[in-house]
Amino acid sequence: MAAREIVENIYAVGTINWDLRCFDSIMPTPRGSSNNAYLVKGSEKAALVDTGEPHEEAEFITNLMRVDQHSLDYIVCLHAEQDHSGLLPLLLEVYPMTKVVTNEVCKGLLMAMHHLEELEERFIVIGDKETLSLGDKTLKFYLAPWVHWPDTMFAEVVEDKVLFTTDFLSTHYASPTLFQNDDSSEYLEGVKRYYAAIMMPFRAAVREQLARVEEIAPKIVAPSHGPVLKLPAKIMDLYHDWASETPKNSVVVAYVTMHGSTKLMVNILVDDLVRRGIPVHQYNLLETDSGVLGSAIVDAATIILATPTVLFGPHPIAVNAAYLVRALRPKVKYLGVIGSYGWGTNAVNYLAEMLSPLGAEMLEPVYINGLPDEPAIADLHKLADSIEERHKTL
Repeated sequence: MAAREIVENIYAVGTINWDLRCFDSIMPTPRGSSNNAYLVKGSEKAALVDTGEPHEEAEFITNLMRVDQHSLDYIVCLHAEQDHSGLLPLLLEVYPMTKVVTNEVCKGLLMAMHHLEELEERFIVIGDKETLSLGDKTLKFYLAPWVHWPDTMFAEVVEDKVLFTTDFLSTHYASPTLFQNDDSSEYLEGVKRYYAAIMMPFRAAVREQLARVEEIAPKIVAPSHGPVLKLPAKIMDLYHDWASETPKNSVVVAYVTMHGSTKLMVNILVDDLVRRGIPVHQYNLLETDSGVLGSAIVDAATIILATPTVLFGPHPIAVNAAYLVRALRPKVKYLGVIGSYGWGTNAVNYLAEMLSPLGAEMLEPVYINGLPDEPAIADLHKLADSIEERHKTL
């Protein structure tokens, strides 16, 4: 990615990874991503805001040279994770007079992760709402813990009303344009996918930082991944909706099947919910990646997991889905587990126990031997009754 000017003397100098298809070996990225970094050139000093991955070294240094940046006064580290700080050790060698500006928590993580103990004298620790003068530009810092790490902070160029928000309001979306001008369903799906995987477990902190960003009222939001936002209110409105504790009247049914019994159960339940006019979304876990499932559960009031029995317990793919749901901590109000078995009978209880930390109401499970018979079908209709009754209160 070529270095590009956001406003006068503020440049995007990060990298685009068009071919990235999985971030952190866990989050699918069908549209690639970018690792954004920013150069702020004041009349007296220059500051680099975040860096990038070690394998991006050549492109990153080239971008700095393209804006004639042969010296750096400060490297601002907003977040210690390697996609933000991976080039820090190299840059401290390339720019031997550079100081690292960060908060106390981030400093500790950087020291541990990059083994920078011998360079501690080059660190400047700042606190919430403290400032750093670059001459005609001033950086103001805002601690923003737990969106999504304990070290996260924002930085504002006060004079230009440009706010660097690190992972907050980011999306994994490789784009040839600097600014977000794409309201396509594909882009917005990417925004929701990112929120689900990175921000959803920290909804309370998200709400707090949304209020802070609204108070700062930036003209431009420059996140760590994806396009720069000239109209951040569009994405913030989506975040407000997603981060609330009010789910939508919708059901997610995620299943895996081996010989068809579990799939028949799912069909019966889903058809019944459709007949009742309850919005329901069905996902075959064998074909659904974690990003799609994570995005689907952001709004759902009810989540149903369906599994066959493998040996004594649930299918491993269903276990993986249950772990993902528990880890992402959606605002779900009701949970259900259904399944089938041949001779082992512990699959449903296993999944129910995995999901119990979410604190949602566990609906009566439906667990059958073999194909669904009349009593099993009746139990599935009772489950649909329970869902309908509870969704009336939403």
